[in-house]
Order: sequence, then structure tokens, then C-alpha cells
Amino acid sequence: MAVPKRKTTHSRSAKRRTHYKITLKRPVKDQDGTWKMSHFANPTTGEYKA
Repeated sequence: MAVPKRKTTHSRSAKRRTHYKITLKRPVKDQDGTWKMSHFANPTTGEYKA
């Protein structure tokens, strides 16, 4: 079994975790031209299409 010779430093493990980021939700343009959040109902028509 492979065992590390030295302890992994905080900076090295933090560099490995830099890819785990939270992405912000962005509004999308609906068919009728209004902006809405993705996976939400259209506020003007009430229609839901993902």
C-alpha cells in the first residue's frame, strides 16, 4: 500500500481544492423575450419550461 512520506501541506491541499467553486445562477431569455431564472416558472406568463 502506498503511504506518503511526508504530511501534505495546507497550501498543497488547498491548491487541489481550487476547482470546487460555487457557480452563480444566471438568468436566461425565454421564448417571449423576458428574462427568467433557469428552472423557474416565467413570472409574466406562469409557464414552466426547463
